[in-house]
Amino acid sequence: MKKRFEKRAVLVTGAGTGMGRAAALRLASEGASVTLWGRRAPHLEAVAKEIRDAGGSALVQVCDISNPEEIATNLRASMAQFGTLDAVFANAGLLGEFKPLRDTQAADFADLIQTNLIGTQQTVAQCLPHMENGAVLINASWTAGAVMPGSGAYAATKAALLAMMRVWAVEEGPRGNRVNAISPGIILTPMADEVLDPEISSRLSGHTPLRRNGRPEDVTGTVTWLLSGDSEFVTGQDVVVDGGFTLGGALR
Repeated sequence: MKKRFEKRAVLVTGAGTGMGRAAALRLASEGASVTLWGRRAPHLEAVAKEIRDAGGSALVQVCDISNPEEIATNLRASMAQFGTLDAVFANAGLLGEFKPLRDTQAADFADLIQTNLIGTQQTVAQCLPHMENGAVLINASWTAGAVMPGSGAYAATKAALLAMMRVWAVEEGPRGNRVNAISPGIILTPMADEVLDPEISSRLSGHTPLRRNGRPEDVTGTVTWLLSGDSEFVTGQDVVVDGGFTLGGALR
């Protein structure tokens, strides 16, 4: 495999499971020294072991991105370990409880805003001063541009992230930093399992032109491309990775 990330340090948030785990493993396989952030040490240690067993380098840091002080403390330690920060996959987030918007209370937004919106903003904002000619990738969601009933609060935070991504792309361009987003479709992660029972999952796959739901590994090629020099003239973009789910075409 092409070693696009040799001598490069990459931070992955939400790295213990799902898309974060898959991306961290792929980045490490391409030569990156990977800092793994997440809330559950055992999951992070398991990912780090896979990376190290394959000859890679990984740093485990338990970090709740909803706490800006934890971000700052862990970022200092990561910089001390690797001496540089070249790319960030801001992947961590919460789904919250799915319910109709008319039944959604103010309190239902609190954790989603603190983690998905403020937590991601603080992660990226605190990383950018350490970066020059670097790449940031934000994990948004297909729900920011299409509709899944019940996902209103979650989708609102993801749509806000896309707005911030575009502003960051313009603000950071003069320093050579690129900022993009991905909007994954139906990806079968542990977090998705919280809201998708087998019947719903089957219906969703039947609506997808590729006739299946996604796996975390289906996202990693796009993640690594957008964080690598292969996409050095791409910034301010949201790339939808959904197997065609949001096309909305008539099924055959």
